[in-house]
Amino acid sequence: MTAPLWQPTKDAIKNSQMMQFIHQINKTQHTDISNYPDLHQWSIEHSELFWKSIWDFNEIIASQSATTILSNKDNMDKATWFVDAKLNFAENLLKRKDNHTAIISITENNQQTTLTYQELHHQVAVWAQQLRSYGIQPGDRIAAFMPNIPETIIAMFAAISIGAVWSSCSPDFGLQGLTDRFSQIKPSILFAVDGHQYNGKQHHDLEKIAQLQDQLPDLKKTIIIPFINENPDIRKIKNAILWTEIHAEKTPELTFEQLPFNHPIYILYSSGTTGKPKCMVHGAGGTLLQHLKEHRLHVDLRPEDKHFFYTTCGWMMWNWLVSSLATGATLILYDGAPLFPKPNRLFDLIDKLGITVFGVGAKLIESFEKNYITPIITHSLSSLRTILTTGSPLLPESFDYVYTKIKKDLCLSSISGGSDIVSCFALGNPILPVYSGELQCLGLGMNVKVFNDHGKAVTEEKGELVCTDPFPAMPIYFWNDTDGEKFHNAYFNRYKNVWAHGDYAKITAHNGLFIYGRSDATLNPGGIRIGTAEIYQQVEKCDDVLDCMAVGQAWQGSERIILFIVLRNGSILNEALTQKIKTEIRQHASPHHVPAKIIQVPDLPRTISGKIVELAVKKIIHGKTVKNLDALANPEVLEHFKNLRALQEE
Repeated sequence: MTAPLWQPTKDAIKNSQMMQFIHQINKTQHTDISNYPDLHQWSIEHSELFWKSIWDFNEIIASQSATTILSNKDNMDKATWFVDAKLNFAENLLKRKDNHTAIISITENNQQTTLTYQELHHQVAVWAQQLRSYGIQPGDRIAAFMPNIPETIIAMFAAISIGAVWSSCSPDFGLQGLTDRFSQIKPSILFAVDGHQYNGKQHHDLEKIAQLQDQLPDLKKTIIIPFINENPDIRKIKNAILWTEIHAEKTPELTFEQLPFNHPIYILYSSGTTGKPKCMVHGAGGTLLQHLKEHRLHVDLRPEDKHFFYTTCGWMMWNWLVSSLATGATLILYDGAPLFPKPNRLFDLIDKLGITVFGVGAKLIESFEKNYITPIITHSLSSLRTILTTGSPLLPESFDYVYTKIKKDLCLSSISGGSDIVSCFALGNPILPVYSGELQCLGLGMNVKVFNDHGKAVTEEKGELVCTDPFPAMPIYFWNDTDGEKFHNAYFNRYKNVWAHGDYAKITAHNGLFIYGRSDATLNPGGIRIGTAEIYQQVEKCDDVLDCMAVGQAWQGSERIILFIVLRNGSILNEALTQKIKTEIRQHASPHHVPAKIIQVPDLPRTISGKIVELAVKKIIHGKTVKNLDALANPEVLEHFKNLRALQEE
């Protein structure tokens, strides 16, 4: 059996919140659980008891208890949790009102802001009062075109405290992308910045906001947050005020509306690369319980921690990050390019601010490696305890890089879920070892399985990642989907009464998880299913290659693999490099994985959250139209894939 890359100490296991929870279950449920596999098994066999225990362990603030923990449990897409319970999501995240630091914010140009929990509570109260003065009611939508700064969090809490529904996009979204999302939900209020900065360049956004207003006829008010200019000219923005105009000497009373467990709090969006984005509506109670479970038990987050995740407000990881305030920890926000002005920028922040839990997308770990960053030599990182990665599969080579070039003694937790559940199916664990390439464990209360082509659960075989039992963090519905047909078709159309997530995966001998990419992007040469991550793992070993993408091309009645690569400046794709890549793939994967063609391109298309989009390229090379170019951060690169002569050659 493969040796682990890292193992927690006995003291760390003993003192973890996961073990505290196990002790609570043993005491209250008269069980004899001693390890994580047994706890996970108990959590899915006794699902209702488990989620009620999560409620109790986290001392959820609620004005009314549930009469029934779970109804319609045999009809997964109609299941309802904690029936008749009433609470407020924001109230549970703002339990603290003291001088402990809640938020430390750093911008790309090094402006730093610090807010205590008391100051955060005050500003939320001010803006909740202001929103009420605009006539905002429970269920009204509040949209945000905002960077990752404290004002975004304040506005979100103010909205949710009065029962409004929050939906945010980051300033790098184009006008069409914003319109495609916000026009569907008809917001009453828009929060927006006058501009933003990325990679040393300032972008002015007031003209875009004015154009967006024309597409949102239900807007009552637009609040502009000065970010590029101290006093921006907002005369062309209809019904607008500046954030800085609103203040209060005394803290208004902050009243938290008590609402049903499934009252909507967030609207998140699918990527929109195959059409208009789906609007996924998430409920207060399910999101709260799931996030608290993940932060306290799976990350072992505590009040003394400083929690960082590199994200924008257009990615679900922002929502996930903000929920860690419920633990009493300190949030570290960063807005700007992660490698600017130098590639080790984020590692400087770890040492400067004493970050203990550090989260980034898996591709950023690869970028650190490709930029020859060696923090184990250049930085102290004495505070750092955990690294979290998500967004795409973290390759085994990246695991090795973390432990050899960043820090030897830390828990590297690759986590995976999505905007669909605004949380995780599989993630880290402070009481388990870390194995190369594996997500440490399946999440508590999540009956995750891998189905083979016959719809049967298998281990140590590749297949479809599914969840066979209800869980509270499922979307409560899709917006503008009155009969639930879109929601049902998105997750329950493939297997009866089973959530199919769309990942190609394998449960390992350690009860961990390998993810091989999206199942809709799997390759099928000669009838053999191949996950794209299996190819990327081998190509990553070639130092000249900065990034790559594999897609299937219909060819002579079958399918062949085309590999597109982005090379370092000065490198060229010659016969020697082509053969090196093919040999690496053939020897360490299989002959079936070897691409028929390897083609150099200047860049790869990505979503705004940084994920490469294999499906867009697959459409382009088959002469089809990519419907929603505005869902991409760099749609112009698709031109490089059109009419490539090499794609027509044997």
